Amino acid sequence: MVKFSKQFEAQLVPEWKEAFVDYWQLKKDLKRMQVVGDNKTDPHNRGTEPSLVHRLFKKRIPFFRSNGNREHGAIQVHRKLGSSASKNDFYETELLDQFEDNEVVKEFFSRLDLQLNKVNQFYKGKEKEYLDRGESLHKQIEILLELKAALKQQQQQRGKGILGTDPKDDPSISCSIISEEDSTRGAMDQTEQNPESLSRELGSLTSDQDQLSMSQRLDSIKYRREEGNKFRSLSGRVVSCQGKNVKINIPLTTPSRTFSALTDLVWEDLVNQSKKGGNEPSINKLSVNKTKLHHAEKMIRGAFIELYKGLGYLKTYRNLNMLAFVKILKKFDKVTQKQVSSTYLKVVESSYFNSSDKAVKLTDEVEELFIKHFAEDDKRKAMKYLKPHQRKESHTVTFFIGLFAGCFMALFTGYCIMAHLAGMYTSHSNSIYMETAYPVLSMFSLLFLHLFLYGCNIFMWRKTRINYAFIFEFVPTKELKYRDVFLICTACMTVVVGAMFAHLALILKGDSSTQVQAIPGILVLIFLLLLVCPFNVLYKSTRFLFLQILRNIILSPLYKVVMVDFFMADQLCSQVPMLRSLEYVACYYITGRYKTQDYGYCYSAKHFRDLAYAVSFLPYYWRAMQCARRWFDEGDMGHLINLGKYVSAMLAAGAKVAYEREKSPGWLVLVVAMSSGATVYQLYWDFVKDWGLLQANSKNPWLRNDLILKRKFVYYLSMGLNLVLRLAWLQTVIHPNLGSLDSRVTSFLLAALEVIRRGHWNFYRLENEHLNNAGKFRAVKTVPLPFHEVDQD
Repeated sequence: MVKFSKQFEAQLVPEWKEAFVDYWQLKKDLKRMQVVGDNKTDPHNRGTEPSLVHRLFKKRIPFFRSNGNREHGAIQVHRKLGSSASKNDFYETELLDQFEDNEVVKEFFSRLDLQLNKVNQFYKGKEKEYLDRGESLHKQIEILLELKAALKQQQQQRGKGILGTDPKDDPSISCSIISEEDSTRGAMDQTEQNPESLSRELGSLTSDQDQLSMSQRLDSIKYRREEGNKFRSLSGRVVSCQGKNVKINIPLTTPSRTFSALTDLVWEDLVNQSKKGGNEPSINKLSVNKTKLHHAEKMIRGAFIELYKGLGYLKTYRNLNMLAFVKILKKFDKVTQKQVSSTYLKVVESSYFNSSDKAVKLTDEVEELFIKHFAEDDKRKAMKYLKPHQRKESHTVTFFIGLFAGCFMALFTGYCIMAHLAGMYTSHSNSIYMETAYPVLSMFSLLFLHLFLYGCNIFMWRKTRINYAFIFEFVPTKELKYRDVFLICTACMTVVVGAMFAHLALILKGDSSTQVQAIPGILVLIFLLLLVCPFNVLYKSTRFLFLQILRNIILSPLYKVVMVDFFMADQLCSQVPMLRSLEYVACYYITGRYKTQDYGYCYSAKHFRDLAYAVSFLPYYWRAMQCARRWFDEGDMGHLINLGKYVSAMLAAGAKVAYEREKSPGWLVLVVAMSSGATVYQLYWDFVKDWGLLQANSKNPWLRNDLILKRKFVYYLSMGLNLVLRLAWLQTVIHPNLGSLDSRVTSFLLAALEVIRRGHWNFYRLENEHLNNAGKFRAVKTVPLPFHEVDQD
C-alpha cells in the first residue's frame, strides 16, 4: 500500500506546494518526539523502567488513570480574531496539564497551528480571487448577450432597409458605438470646464512653444489627445451598453487582428473627414461585427475554463489538507497513546477552509453558465472543455518503442560496419557520398537527437513535478507524453537508417544511377509530406501545432510571443548546422544536380553563399525580434538586454561563416573577438536569468533559494558542463582532428554537443519558470477579458 505522504505529494498542486500543510515536517517532529522518548529509556532495564509514554510524561502519571473525558481535555484550541488589516482569524493551541511541560509536544502543536492558519489564509485569498473573477465573468456574459442582441437587431434592420435611423434613438438597441470624434469632443469639453486640467496640459508643452497663441495650444492638446485615442483604439472600441461605457479590447495577438484594427482606424478617419468636409451630421452606428464578438466570446469561454480549473484545484487543496490533518493527528495519538485528535479535528472541520461553501456554489454556477452559453445546453459537450480526459498511456506504445529501438540498433550497427569496410567517414572517403548523402543523415540525426532529449526532459519534468504543460499552454488531451516522443524518435530513425543502409549498399555495388542518387532526397520529401499531411493520422494535432509555432517564429514580431514560441526559437538557435544542411540538400535536389552529381554548384553559386549567411543569421534574428515584441507588449527593459545577446550571437555567426570562406587572419581575429564576447554574454544570461543561479545572498551558496533537485552538486556540475559546451566554437580556430575521421564528421560531433547542451539547458529553463509560477502561486492562466468599463465624461 502506498504511503499517504507519497499520495499527498503526487496529488497536490505543484505551484501551490508551499501553501499546503507541511506534512513532512510534522512527521519529522513526531519522529523526534519518539526518539526523545527512546533516548530516555534505558535499554538495560526495560523490564523495570516505565513505558515510553510514562517516561515522556512521568510528572503527570496520575492523569493516565483519569477518565476518557479528562484525556480529551489535554489540549484546548483558541480562536482569536485577527487585526482589521489582515481580517483573518487565527488559531492557537493551549497545552493543559498533561502536555504543558513537554517542549517537544509544544513545538509540534505550535507548528500545527501555524499550518492551519496558513491554509485558512491561503484558501480565503484564493476563494476571494475566484469569486471576484466569477462576478466579472458574469458581467462579461451579460454584455456579450446585449451586444449579440443589438447586432442581430441591426442585421434585421439592414434586411428591411430601415437602417437610416440612429441606433441611439431606437429603444430596442441598447448598445451603440462611441466615435472617436465624440470621445475627443468630450475630452475637450471636460478641459474647458476644468481649468486645472487645462493648466496642467498647457504646462506640459515645451518652452519653445511659449510664443504660440492660446488657440494653437488648444489645437496641440486636441491633436495629442486624438492621437492617444487612435493608438488605444487599435485594440478596442468604446461601446455604450446598458447606460455604461464599455471598451471592447481584443488583444492584437495575430497579424490579421493588427491589420484589421489598422484598416478600421484608417477607414474611420476617412469617413470622419468626408463627413466634416460635407458638413454631414455624424451618425453613430453599432460597428461591432461578428468577428469581434467571436473573439470576445472565445476569450470569455477560455476564462470560464481556467476559472473552473482553478476551482477544481481549490477543491483538491481543501480535501488534501483536511486529510493531512487527519493523518498527522492520528499519528500523534499513536505516538503519545493519547486521544487528542478529536478535539483538534473539530476545530479544523469548523475552520474556514473546510466550512466555506462559496467556492462549491461558484463551481456549480460556472458549470451551469458554461453549459447554457457555450455548449448549447449539452452537459457532455461542456465537460469535454471543463474536464478534459487525459489520454491513457498504452503498453502498445512501450512495445513499439522497444521494437523500433532494436531495429534501429541493428540497422545502425550494420551501416557502421559497411561504412568502415568501405573506408567511409575517413580523410580518404568517397567525396561524392560525403557531400551528397551524408548531409541528409547528419541532418536527421541532429533533429531526432534533439527530439530524444526533449523526451528525456519531459520524463524529468514529470518526475520532479514541473508542470511543463501549463507553462507551454498545451491542451491536456493533445500534449505529447515522453513515451510518444521516444516512439517518434525510434520509428523515424529506423526509417532513416534503413533507407541510408540500402542507399550505401547500392552505392558500394557500383550502382550510381539517378534513381539511387535520388533516395536521400526522396527520404527528405517523404518526411516533409508527413509533416503537412492533413489527415488525422500520426499525431496530427502535434504536427499542426509545430507548424503553427514555426509560422509564429518566422513572422516575428507580428505575433504575440508566448512561452512555447520563444522556447522553440531557442531550439532553432542550436540547430544552425541542421538548417544549413537542409539548405544544401534543398539546393542539390531542387536544382537537379543529383543527376550529374555536381555537388560543387551549391557551394560556388553566389546566391547560395548569400543564403548561407541568411540561414546562419535567421534563428538569432527571429529570437531578437521576439524580444523586441515582448518589450513592446510588456515594457520590460530586460527583453532589450536579451535582444542584445542574440545580436552578439548574430555577429559571431556571421564572422564564423565569413572565416570559413576566406580563411584569413583578419577574419580569425574577428571570430575570436565576436565569439568570446557572445559567449560571456550568453553564459551570464544562462546562469543568472534563465536558470536563476549565481545569487550571492542565497541560502544555497551561489544558487537560488528554491531548488527542485535535492543534490546541490548537480547544479554546479551543470554550470561547468554548460561552460565547456559553450566553448565549442573554438573548433573553428583550432581545427581538431579526431584520428583519421573526416572533418565533416568532426563538425557533426561538435554540432551534436551543442544540441546536448541545449537539451541540458531546457530542464533548468523550465525549472526556473516553474519556480517563478510557484512563487506567485500561479496554477491557472490569467485570460484577458474583452469588455472593460470606462469612466463616463
